[in-house]
Amino acid sequence: MLLHGMGSAATAWKPIIPSLAKHFKVITLDLPGHGRSAYSPMQSMDPTSLAKLVVKNLTDIGISDFHLVGNSLGGWIALEIAVLNPSQVKTITALAPAGLWLTPFTSRYPGEIALRIMAGGVGKIAPSVLNYTWAKKIGFETVSPRWKDLSYEICLDATNAMASSTGYFPAWDALLGKRFDKEISKEIPITIVFGDSDHTLPEKTCQERSLAPAHSKWVVLPQTGHAPMWDSPDEVLSEIFDTTKVKL
Repeated sequence: MLLHGMGSAATAWKPIIPSLAKHFKVITLDLPGHGRSAYSPMQSMDPTSLAKLVVKNLTDIGISDFHLVGNSLGGWIALEIAVLNPSQVKTITALAPAGLWLTPFTSRYPGEIALRIMAGGVGKIAPSVLNYTWAKKIGFETVSPRWKDLSYEICLDATNAMASSTGYFPAWDALLGKRFDKEISKEIPITIVFGDSDHTLPEKTCQERSLAPAHSKWVVLPQTGHAPMWDSPDEVLSEIFDTTKVKL
């Protein structure tokens, strides 16, 4: 089960799905107000509520146990699922998970707000604009130290996802004042992966190891930003396979 981040969509996982599909039944979804999923004001957007929603969706399609891979908000949701339904979670690989900050946010992060507004403004012209290096740099330099190497498809998918994300601000508001600081069963293998160039969730303020489950494996990937599956797909796949004990 692959869980995307805030302002993203299931399309974010394209770089690693083909390799995962050789060993797993891979399931993706769009969180409320993201991708193809509509946003409803009736849906609570905090990580715990979204965790319950994900489990319900999996149960509805007959899946009772699963490996979880999540990025950013999706990583936080994966951790919450393990708290709520430990018997169903086989493993967790959390890529740049949100929520591991000592001091919870009390307001929306200015840089992320600007990114959302900018994406909304260029959404319609993104297919042509993203052919230009200057536009790619503006949109992705803070997200990825390897922004020059990101494929056109990744950039277009990400821009479209952010531009159409009606659930973006509700999700932001729902995490204000919160953090992840709960216990997870030691029976569940957990790997937490951050990039050494993550400007969205910086090491000094948003990567507090004491908040992660004590038995977690902590990995820092070089030349990698907030979306490790884009910058270092092979390394991410290696960590997923190691965590899930897949024999290659």
